[in-house]
Amino acid sequence: MDLKSGYPFWAVKNGLMQSFAPLREELRCEVAVIGGGITGAIIADALANAGHEVAVFEQRDVGWGSSAASTALLQYEIDTHLTDLSRQIGLAQATRAYRACQDAIGTLGELARGVRDVDFDRSDSLYFASHRWHVRRLKDEFQARRRAGLDTHWLEREDIAERYGFDAPAGLLTSTAARLDPYRLAHRLLQRLRRRGAGVYGRTRLEPVDVGSRQVVLAGEDGVRVTARHVVVATGYEAQRWISRDVAKNRSSYACISEPVDLGALADTMLWETARPYLYMRATGESRLLVGGEDDAIDVPKRRDARVEKKAARLMKRVEGLFPGLSLKPAFSWGGTFAETSDGLPFFGPHPQWGPRLLFAMAYGGNGIVYSMIGADLLRAWLERRAHPLKGLFGFERLR
Repeated sequence: MDLKSGYPFWAVKNGLMQSFAPLREELRCEVAVIGGGITGAIIADALANAGHEVAVFEQRDVGWGSSAASTALLQYEIDTHLTDLSRQIGLAQATRAYRACQDAIGTLGELARGVRDVDFDRSDSLYFASHRWHVRRLKDEFQARRRAGLDTHWLEREDIAERYGFDAPAGLLTSTAARLDPYRLAHRLLQRLRRRGAGVYGRTRLEPVDVGSRQVVLAGEDGVRVTARHVVVATGYEAQRWISRDVAKNRSSYACISEPVDLGALADTMLWETARPYLYMRATGESRLLVGGEDDAIDVPKRRDARVEKKAARLMKRVEGLFPGLSLKPAFSWGGTFAETSDGLPFFGPHPQWGPRLLFAMAYGGNGIVYSMIGADLLRAWLERRAHPLKGLFGFERLR
């Protein structure tokens, strides 16, 4: 599956940071993590730190799938408003999901500080009304978040103009957001795993050939076999091919990044809007502005490839519409596959089709890296047969 188009910034900036050799011989392990992107790396690291014997397998070079195209927008807000999610699954469950995301930002910070040099930094996040008729709904969302004890502050039009220098009818400001380089973090975590003795293998595509009650046998294209007590499928948007029924819709999103520029207040605050699909932007540690959005329903790589430059031009034009004094040109532009679930929540855990030995990590939605951090703890609970407050909420049980 071709997951990206154009020139994703992280891949260009970092290059191939580390080469991991393919698996050449039969292997036994406790947990086989299939997928060497940011989600697989975070989960494998968490399981190894908890004492589990882990091996990681990536069919491409490590981090070269969706992680290289991710824009790493780290915030507690889920793409589905708290008010809407409450109507779908109940206030208590919706609040639990939002609070878990808020807590995960801090946990991600601790993880990033442990490996260093991954461009992690905390920031504010401004969610602004795209149109004046969005203000009432945004006010309802603000009040719901305040009642839930979430970090949120109301800004009027004049507040936004004074602080950020653009015009919007109203906005919600939080201080619980962050940025990082997802490709670099994935590599740093997997390099650390290998130094600690875990197996990390690139260019190794595995398929299940025997899923039993006590173990799972996986086979590679060259006949090599892996036997594991448990398997975690962390193959991102490709994971749906393992399940007979689609649980999310694949779409395409687009992004571009500027040359280094004086960003003013944007250096410390990411912006995103109430319109759907939404425009968003955030700074990098090099003072580049990363801009994303222009999502569409295209899931055909060649058609997505052909749209990248035009989409990037539209994104930059929209930014200049908000900030006329900010002259930007895309240094790199790209597009990529992403997936949306009906409620904006991820899926972690076993699927009835496969049984309890094979677990999925589907960190789908706009804040997939945050979900991955939560999912690491949730999957550990599955492996250790412990209760977890998010098992049902973030599991396939909610599809029943």
